[in-house]
Amino acid sequence: MDKNVGIADRSKAFAIRIIKACSFLDEKPGICRTLSKQLLRSGTSVGANIRESRSAQSDKDFLHKMEIALKEARETEYWLEILIESEVVEKSKFYSLLQEADEIVKILVASTRKIKERLNGNKLRSSKIVVARDKHSELTTTVNSKAIPPS
Repeated sequence: MDKNVGIADRSKAFAIRIIKACSFLDEKPGICRTLSKQLLRSGTSVGANIRESRSAQSDKDFLHKMEIALKEARETEYWLEILIESEVVEKSKFYSLLQEADEIVKILVASTRKIKERLNGNKLRSSKIVVARDKHSELTTTVNSKAIPPS
């Protein structure tokens, strides 16, 4: 997958690949159909939650939706691993899907980490306590054991 493609487009392309994989699984009898349903739900939910995050009502809501997408991506990895390791499917047919799920997980982990850092940074900056001020500088104190620089 092209590294310059955004996570929303990438997760949509991933969902389409999951749909095709599940169509393949549905043609097989027995356990494949059951596992296919699980894979379909989690694999398509990743992109849906990322898309939904665009309409988040706050930064916290955005983070929450991205964390749900991360959980769904990890669940998708699990189902793909189960299918491959149980030898229900040929590794060669599903391994690239597993690799893409892993890449999406990495992107979402990095994204949610940055969002959390930004949210925590905003809280700290907004909690700045000015202890003393003169015309040349201001003395600040720390909150939550982190120094808060002057604005």
